[in-house]
Amino acid sequence: MSSGGGAAAAVDPEAATELVRKGATLLLLDVPQRTLLGVDTQVFSVGPKFKGIKMVPPGPHFLYYCSPNRHANEFAPTVGFFLTTHPSEVIVRKWHAQEERLIKLREEEEIRYSEAVRHFEFDSQLGPYNLDSFGDWKQLSSYLSQSVIERLEPIGGEITIAWESSWMDKAPQTDMERRLMDQLKDGKFAKNAPVQSERRGCYYTTIPASIKHSNIFGDELTALNLDKTCLLESVLAKNYQGQEDLLLGELQFAFIAFMMGQSLEAFMQWKALVSLLLSCSEAFIRAIYYQLKHGFQHTQDNRSGEEMGNSLFLDEAWFSKDIFLYHLSKDFFAVILEATVVDGDLLSWTRKLKSLLETTFGWDLDNNTVNLIDEDDEFAPVVVEMDGS
Repeated sequence: MSSGGGAAAAVDPEAATELVRKGATLLLLDVPQRTLLGVDTQVFSVGPKFKGIKMVPPGPHFLYYCSPNRHANEFAPTVGFFLTTHPSEVIVRKWHAQEERLIKLREEEEIRYSEAVRHFEFDSQLGPYNLDSFGDWKQLSSYLSQSVIERLEPIGGEITIAWESSWMDKAPQTDMERRLMDQLKDGKFAKNAPVQSERRGCYYTTIPASIKHSNIFGDELTALNLDKTCLLESVLAKNYQGQEDLLLGELQFAFIAFMMGQSLEAFMQWKALVSLLLSCSEAFIRAIYYQLKHGFQHTQDNRSGEEMGNSLFLDEAWFSKDIFLYHLSKDFFAVILEATVVDGDLLSWTRKLKSLLETTFGWDLDNNTVNLIDEDDEFAPVVVEMDGS
């Protein structure tokens, strides 16, 4: 099997040795050849001897795959699920040809296969987890815990665009996002979608787009909706018991499900959270910085180191100025970089984020032009009109 991806942060030798000894094993049986299979930031093309992945570090991970047709020129929609591994654990999944997905085995079968793994019967057919990229994954999943996963994941755990058809028609979108959603729904990935009954999606938190308050009117309410720090504090208190780590965990869950799992429901939740955070003068920049750094970076040829094109997971349209992120970023940087009271880590990370976006996307984010956000976008800043009542 072969992997794809750019440069990654290295794991120190002592930690790597420990992971060889205590790492978990994902035993994946009967996966069809040429299936695209990913774990975390690593993507593989399955070869004839592939039986899984060893040396998987303990902690949360995201496993995802899309199966090819018989000619290997088109693929079914991506299916993914979160899992949490423990030291020396063996997790077994087997390919179900009729359903075209990985399924759990009966307990007695899983025990039998786990013992075979521990006796190294599959060792030559297991590819090693690329420890050099583990640092990247830890930055993307630093707030992702088992409790966050259990709180958000759908019944059955599987996340796929194939089960989001009725939800997608209700999703508010900018013109660019509507084109990308149509591309995913009608393109080659949707042609081979297995017939499935509609399933309940992830249990995401409902994020309000604006503040509504019966005792506040006019300019004061407009100001609250331009700087949504109060809204963020309200969401934290109501939905996350005031714990910022839980909100950041959901931000990371949604980003991973969107980026690796190609879920449109996850994209809308990530957009809602990013729109809220980038509309606050006190925001969580570090988590968003690493998401954009690793998710939107240009892919490279691992052998030559030369750039091969846009992100491994995204269409080139995501790099246009018609994305909600461009407009929100211009507004956010204008608020933060021009404020005389902002300093320290917030100012430092804001400057890093601005530089990253300008370098990665080629955007000019100096706020010297009028910012026009799509009027149909529900996450655009709200200006409150007085009705005279």
